[in-house]
Amino acid sequence: MMGGLLLLGALQSAEAEVSGDAADAAAEAGASAGAEASAPSDATPVTDLSKVVVHTRNRLEPLQDVPVSISVVTGAELDRLEAYDITAIVKRVGNLQWNFGNQRTSSLALRGFGKQGQTEAQDPSVGVVVDGINYAYNALISSYDFTDVDTVELARGPQGTLQGKNATLGILNITTRRPSFTPDAQYSVTVGQLGTVIGRAAGGGPVIDDLLAWRGTLSAERGKGDVRNLNNPDDTYQNKDRVTGRLQFLLTPTDNFRARFSYSLTPVGGETTNSRTINTPTPALYSNGATNPLTTDASTRLARPWFTQNPSYSYQNTYLYGAGQNAVDLDYQHPLYTGSDGASAQLDWTLGNQTLTSISGYEEYHFNAINDEGTPFDIYRNSGGFLNRYKQLSQELRLSSQTGGFVDYQTGLFFFKATNTSEYRRAWGSDAGAWFATPAQYKVLDVAVNPDGSVSGGRYLLTNSLNGLDMDYNAPAGLQYIRNKSYAAFAQADWHLTKAFTVTTGARATREDRETTSDSLITNNGDGAALNPVASPSGVQLGGFASNATTGALTAGANSAAQLSLADQVANRYFGVAITSVPGSAYGKLTGQQLAQVAAAKSIRLAQLGVVYAPTDAQPFKKTQPAFVISPSYKFSDTETGYISWQYGEKAGIAQVVNGISDLVQPEKNDSYELGLKSSLLHHTLTLNADVYLTNIKNYQQSVGIVDQYTTNLNIANGVTPTTAYTATTGNVPKVQSKGIEVDTVYVGIPNLSLRFSGAYIDAFYKSFPNSAQPVENGYPKAPPYQDVTGQELAGASRVYANLGVDYRLAIYRGYAIRVSSNTAFNSRFNSDVALSSYAWVPSSTITDFEIGFSRLDNKFDIGVLAKNLFNDGTVLSRTWNSYTPPVQRWIGVVASGRL
Repeated sequence: MMGGLLLLGALQSAEAEVSGDAADAAAEAGASAGAEASAPSDATPVTDLSKVVVHTRNRLEPLQDVPVSISVVTGAELDRLEAYDITAIVKRVGNLQWNFGNQRTSSLALRGFGKQGQTEAQDPSVGVVVDGINYAYNALISSYDFTDVDTVELARGPQGTLQGKNATLGILNITTRRPSFTPDAQYSVTVGQLGTVIGRAAGGGPVIDDLLAWRGTLSAERGKGDVRNLNNPDDTYQNKDRVTGRLQFLLTPTDNFRARFSYSLTPVGGETTNSRTINTPTPALYSNGATNPLTTDASTRLARPWFTQNPSYSYQNTYLYGAGQNAVDLDYQHPLYTGSDGASAQLDWTLGNQTLTSISGYEEYHFNAINDEGTPFDIYRNSGGFLNRYKQLSQELRLSSQTGGFVDYQTGLFFFKATNTSEYRRAWGSDAGAWFATPAQYKVLDVAVNPDGSVSGGRYLLTNSLNGLDMDYNAPAGLQYIRNKSYAAFAQADWHLTKAFTVTTGARATREDRETTSDSLITNNGDGAALNPVASPSGVQLGGFASNATTGALTAGANSAAQLSLADQVANRYFGVAITSVPGSAYGKLTGQQLAQVAAAKSIRLAQLGVVYAPTDAQPFKKTQPAFVISPSYKFSDTETGYISWQYGEKAGIAQVVNGISDLVQPEKNDSYELGLKSSLLHHTLTLNADVYLTNIKNYQQSVGIVDQYTTNLNIANGVTPTTAYTATTGNVPKVQSKGIEVDTVYVGIPNLSLRFSGAYIDAFYKSFPNSAQPVENGYPKAPPYQDVTGQELAGASRVYANLGVDYRLAIYRGYAIRVSSNTAFNSRFNSDVALSSYAWVPSSTITDFEIGFSRLDNKFDIGVLAKNLFNDGTVLSRTWNSYTPPVQRWIGVVASGRL
């Protein structure tokens, strides 16, 4: 597909200077330095589009000669509208979406696939390559500012026969500006609403002429979010507090050898992303018309006397609708602390007619989330927060021929290793027992004196049932240690059968070796250790005593002397019964009501403990997986090229443990067919590229419904009916399909004006999916365990995506100009729930960023007014049946920038 976005920057008269990056990149790739194009110094756009080149296939090539669906955006365009984070970047690349959950769960989606977040052990479907280094974990790009960017290129379809790690949907290739022997320095300062201050600087030059050059980049951004926390005025959602930096060196000791070394750093900082949620009333009816009893709903729980003592807080006036102030009220919410750093070395040797390239990379990422359940009460001290420590190491060796002969080829070897220690933590507070008790349990426990006149320890039991309990909690596993390795050999060749006819062929073999060990265990028993069950169904000893789950009476013959003594301690602590020398006698003196209170407290604790299991190894995934490409292209004329392509790729399976039992996820298999035309019309002032595609994926990886074997075994042991239990986890959808048409255009035929448009119409749907998890509205009694959504639209997929960019610059007086830049991104409605809830439809949205500025023609100084979401589009980002995530509101700032 087309590099129209690249043209926008390359052809703009606004870019009166050339950085030399193209020449440096050409030398690194073994291409001719003649690929560098000069730009005019006046306000007339360049009209010779044949000089536009891309680096998608590891060498600089004319965009219109590459038989791949490609979209490109320049760093110059990103700079003009302060589009530095990944959310802003993807709005400018056709048919690519960024699903922002939080910094860990976010994901890239392409052609309707991949919108839902990934599990820790799963590869992203859309690969990301930054300066030649594959990022196999989306979190690496979610909290990083990509400043000083040269180009961003998106190649659609399976990408496995060239470069780095296999990707089954496409690759987003981000290239930063390289060190140069030409000194330069740039800066920008932004001040705007919500206390926003942004500073960016980049520059470099020679250290030793013709031998060693450097380039450094620094970006710092701080600003408040647009959603406030009433409990703590200093907490806002979604604030920015981010510093990123990068340092590069270029070494050129000989004409045939060059080396580039890079180090990037984002120090650990906190940004409050989670809990940007506005609550709405839970529907009172299920989808079949049955009454929803709302027994576990916040409306029921907050109506309990335990939670009505605070006159400043109520369900109606505070919990719902953002307190009417676009606000939340949370006591334990903390920022998400993230940070990353990485180093790389790229060495290029020119050996006669070939270039040998070595790319070594190391990346690591830190993530720490401490969340709140949504109220100012001491319910959760961490309602579920991951602590991730991710590391990856990669090595690529690649041999490339010079271009221009009968065959141009590249071949190479790739090694990749990643580890991720992922700990999902949960901690309960003193109000948790009163919150999680069923109505019947709450009635038994929240009393001052028992109905039979005995002393009530109910409220004490209600507090201690969960207070201080900490766990590595099962969701899907408490603690995971993930080890993934990949070894690959790949080759691709362009066979120039005639001057006009070229056939591209490629193949790859990847050996995947994936292992996961996980557990779910108590890390701190808190105040209620004596209320634990004896053991979990998986055999983990929890140290409690055996008693009837309803009456509380000791189970005859099932307790040791130590366990009976523990029961006596419960009787003494909560009801003041004196302990005697006979184990169990104190507990035996409790009244029936007191025993029922102990049983209720133990049941509350048992329900919250969930699945507990010892370290368990998942069934490993070990397989050699192929990838292929065949793509003939024909150059009808100097301005028109057509191509057909078939691309095949496989995404690795997932070694995972679900509720203590291994559940191997099978690999995806992606077949993609494409027919495309690339054209330059109207004397090279209009570039029009289009393609139609068809993609079929077998064993698509997303959330599915399965039998919960752990809970089923527990039901069998306890005589609970129905016996079979179900859960949702990452698994395989048998078949999905996406088909559509994509268009990219750039028009520069009007002086001083550039217009860029990219659009796509897609039909992405489940071709076969009989075991989708049920949405919440189907939670009525005796509902089927699964729903069949065959034929329905894919979760997260819109039908229509469109992007319109406008840049206008007019010289007005003595070397000065006015300029206007805008970018409008549109997507039609989509369903934000992987279970396709009828409540989760998100309407279409249109987001426009706009800037008007005044600058010198030599770009040494520029000042402008920038508006993000200019028309304040209010479309929610996601929705459930009782909540939504609000959009980021309009923001306006002033940007001053220049070159030294």
